[in-house]
Amino acid sequence: MKIALVTDTHFGARNDHDHFNTYFYKFYEDIFFPYLKEHNIKTCIHLGDVMDRRKFVSYKTAKDFREQFCETFVTNDINVHMIVGNHDTYFKNTNEVNSLDELIGGRYENIKIYSEAETVEFDIPIFFLPWINSTNYKSTLEKMQKTKATVAMGHLEIKGFEMHHGFPSETGMDKSEFNRFDMVMSGHFHKKSDDGHIFYLGTPYQIYWNDDKCPKGFHIFDTETRELERIINPHTIFKKVYYDDSNGQDYNFNQIKDLKDKYVKLIVVNKKDLYMFDKFVDKVLTESKAHDVKIIEDFSDLKAENVKNEIVENAQDTITLLDSYVDELDVNNLDKNRLKTMLKGLYVEASNMEM
Repeated sequence: MKIALVTDTHFGARNDHDHFNTYFYKFYEDIFFPYLKEHNIKTCIHLGDVMDRRKFVSYKTAKDFREQFCETFVTNDINVHMIVGNHDTYFKNTNEVNSLDELIGGRYENIKIYSEAETVEFDIPIFFLPWINSTNYKSTLEKMQKTKATVAMGHLEIKGFEMHHGFPSETGMDKSEFNRFDMVMSGHFHKKSDDGHIFYLGTPYQIYWNDDKCPKGFHIFDTETRELERIINPHTIFKKVYYDDSNGQDYNFNQIKDLKDKYVKLIVVNKKDLYMFDKFVDKVLTESKAHDVKIIEDFSDLKAENVKNEIVENAQDTITLLDSYVDELDVNNLDKNRLKTMLKGLYVEASNMEM
């Protein structure tokens, strides 16, 4: 049996912006549903964070979600199993109030929602692990020990895996707690990674700039062979363009043809020919049909003799500065590792605030 796996769809992300909404559903219309139809796949498991906002969902986002996502499963006679993720819950300490129950609970016969851990029978038993919090932690571990399933799927926070590129999680459950399973698949972290036993599947599309150059898509799980096949989503919404005319490159404006419907960062490395640069920028701004263009001057070509030695020697990146600041705090009973993780999370969130 082959099962489609998708996770962290985050409908309503980026403040319900229409550009992102259109980009998200382009993936389902062009890639996801056509693949399931072509390969006659009739079962899909969503591994959590269906919606983006924890506190509310806009009318427009709810309407699009039902009409373009849920009802397409119904039309194609596909059974869907949705596991509640942390972004789907209203409270942090319980899954009882969640957007999935409120939006679609009981509305569709072929869509089932899971807010508590349980074993679900396919042609093999699979143990479902919704978001683990202080309320269900004990009962979840008890069910884990009793289940006969050797495969688990859920929305898990496990230490040691990358949340985003270069940002490993320093909090969460220990990997050893899942040793009783042969294979674990999870949503939650947006970057795809694995250690051969635990597989983080990643988002199906780009949502923030730190997703740039990070392949996205969905997966097909074969219950007989235990193989996990990744189907790449070729659509992107972020694009970096590097301008450097020092090597004689002629910017004849062909570079703007693939900027349509994208958020663009034009990074200026060298601009010797100011006339050509101005013409190129004007074309990008007026003819590329990009959603947004940000021009970034890059000063990496500064000559070394113009930079004071002490500046170079003492230079630190933002994360290192934050860690150093926390290390120097003289506060009793302060969990410095936890504070560092929180600050890193805030830094990532702040970095993602721009389109």
